[in-house]
Amino acid sequence: MSPLTESTRLTLAKTPGTGLDADAAAYIAAVEAADGQALEAGVRWNIDQFVRGCKADGIWTAIKASCILSGARTLSGALVPLVGTAPTNFNFVSGDYDRKTGLVGDGSTKYLDSNRATNADPQNSFHLCVYASTLQTVPGVFAGAEGASRNTMYGNYGTTTNFALRQSTVNVVSTPALIPGTFAASRSSSTLITWIAGNYNGSVTAGSTVTPTGSMFIFARNSGTKNHTDARLSFFSMGEALDLALLDSRISTLITSNALVIP
Repeated sequence: MSPLTESTRLTLAKTPGTGLDADAAAYIAAVEAADGQALEAGVRWNIDQFVRGCKADGIWTAIKASCILSGARTLSGALVPLVGTAPTNFNFVSGDYDRKTGLVGDGSTKYLDSNRATNADPQNSFHLCVYASTLQTVPGVFAGAEGASRNTMYGNYGTTTNFALRQSTVNVVSTPALIPGTFAASRSSSTLITWIAGNYNGSVTAGSTVTPTGSMFIFARNSGTKNHTDARLSFFSMGEALDLALLDSRISTLITSNALVIP
């Protein structure tokens, strides 16, 4: 992508939506309405480049529900959906939100209901992703749902990362020296799951089962034991299977670029 020139910055600053991808422009307008003021030209540009990049990579249409939990000026703006339905906020307050690093959980009571059914996507085509700008300090689940021994979740427990995508068991992989970043898993068949955990990545063979029917939670799991996280998350998405390396690159660039232009 070409760099943002000063003249382009001024155009974008004066006329929100000008020259932007249509989906990016609609999202930006909704965020600015929720915030009650315009975003910086650089933030608008970064969002536009993220959307355009995902489309160029061929992964945009696989994203069915997503929020950029950073960049916006307010918590209300951060909960505007990039794709899909707006999540329902349980117990987060304005002080939990930072424009550069995102929304922080408390490991106890705070979570988002994505309002997207866990079985809304095909059983054997599904991804679940968050970007953790700060890792959790207690065992918890970044996102998930559970029902009748059927799990769809992603979490980290100390030196191990645990995830399950439409299966009765949980995959446990060794991640002893984690750094903040993308935590995601994608099921592309009845047996194959690829995963990313910060600076680690790999794949596992795991048979799929019938998908839980409950709504997916973020910062917790939709189950009797919610397993809340105290991590700080700046992005989440879910939907059909996609290339995690491409998504990771786009998210990382968005978060890093926003941190440079947000005062």
